[in-house]
Amino acid sequence: MNKWVKISMGMLLAASLISGCGQNSKNTSNENAASGNNAGSTQTKTLTLGTSADFPPYEFHKVIDGKDTIVGFDIDIAKDIASSIGAELVIKDLPFDSLLNELSSGRVDMVISGLSPTPERAKAVGLSDIYYKAEQAVVVREADKDKFSTMDSLKGAKIGIQTGSIQEDIAKGIEGAKLTSLAKISDIVLQLQSNRVDASIMEGPVAKSFVQNVKGLAITDAKPEVEDDGYVIGVKKGNDDLLKQINDKLAELKSSGKIDEYVTKAAELAESK
Repeated sequence: MNKWVKISMGMLLAASLISGCGQNSKNTSNENAASGNNAGSTQTKTLTLGTSADFPPYEFHKVIDGKDTIVGFDIDIAKDIASSIGAELVIKDLPFDSLLNELSSGRVDMVISGLSPTPERAKAVGLSDIYYKAEQAVVVREADKDKFSTMDSLKGAKIGIQTGSIQEDIAKGIEGAKLTSLAKISDIVLQLQSNRVDASIMEGPVAKSFVQNVKGLAITDAKPEVEDDGYVIGVKKGNDDLLKQINDKLAELKSSGKIDEYVTKAAELAESK
């Protein structure tokens, strides 16, 4: 009798151990699934944009529904590109002169920020097809509009300019000009208002936006002479797949007239209070 009792107890103990092992295996599987470690888990694809959001109507900050939001026609283009490749757009607002370093390091996937296709940039990063062209303008205090009506009149003047921009290159070619290079155009405007600089060279749409929104500024008749190659999107050197996807989308946006629509919408948004 004792023999059969011992055998029964042993069978019950074995069954209990087997059951316990099965439960532990199930719990481990659930924990892996919850933490995203299981092979079948998926993550949302993201496309990180680097931009300098002080360049209306290209990219700028605007309070919308009580929330500070980065908007502009470059941003609309970036959203379309992200959507076309099934990715969520993540925006990083950075100083203009740091954008290409961020791109080369892989911390951003693409750069859209009124980027001109200079030979130096083409060596450092991959550049898209041109998507937009704009003229340059000279911005001064309203009282100095006639004083700086030609490019020759800017000789020896104090000029505020965005660091690393094509406008900085233009200003360097002005005889005797004393340059103040700053990361943000809004800071250059403050320099103008406080008489620390005499003038600034900006993109035409950007200049128009600031003049319409900042009292006491004006655009002069001076016309900076520059071969306008237009604007491009930058990607990390060698990222040919993304570059092709970008170019395909840009071709579609240009042919459909969408970019012109975005420019008009962004200009109106920049001018609204």
